[in-house]
Amino acid sequence: MTESSLAFRRATAEDIPVIRGLADRIWRESYREIISLAQIGHMLGWMYSTATLAREIGEGIRYDLAERAGQPVGYLAIGVRADEHRAELHKLYLLPELQGQGAGQVMLRHAIAVAVAAGATRLELRVNRHNLRAQRAYVRADFQIERELCQDIGGGFVMDDFVMVRELGAP
Repeated sequence: MTESSLAFRRATAEDIPVIRGLADRIWRESYREIISLAQIGHMLGWMYSTATLAREIGEGIRYDLAERAGQPVGYLAIGVRADEHRAELHKLYLLPELQGQGAGQVMLRHAIAVAVAAGATRLELRVNRHNLRAQRAYVRADFQIERELCQDIGGGFVMDDFVMVRELGAP
C-alpha cells in the first residue's frame, strides 16, 4: 500500500463513535487467537468507553483516523511528553482486511512523524507478548524490545506485554 492510499485526520470528540466501532471490529477479529473473548470485552469496555476516549482526547492524547477513499479504516493514538522528549504510541489498529499490505507501516511512519514534529526523540509502545505478527511489524520499523510488562487490568485479567522502543534522533 502506498503512502498516498491512506489519508490521516485528527480525530475529535465527534469521532468517538467511529473509533469505538473500528475498535470493536478490529479487536474481535484480531485478538480472538491471542486473548479470550471475555478479556476482549473487558478491554473494549475499559479502553474504549465514550468517557475514556473523551477524557484522553481532552487530556491531549492525539487520535488520528486513517482513511482510505474517504472511509475510516484504522486509528492511532499518541501521547507526547515534550519535557522528556518522549512519545508513547498508545494505539495503532487497522481493519483486518488491510493488514499485511503495508498500511500498518504507513500508519507507523505517520505516528513517527507526529512524534518527531512534537519534539520527541524516543517513541515507545506496548505490544501483547503473544502478538507475533505485530511484533514483526514493529521490528521492521526499527523498534526493539526493551522490557516485559505485566499489568493487572481488573476483572481477573492482565495485559502481558513487551515494551518496544525506537530512538528517533536529536530534537
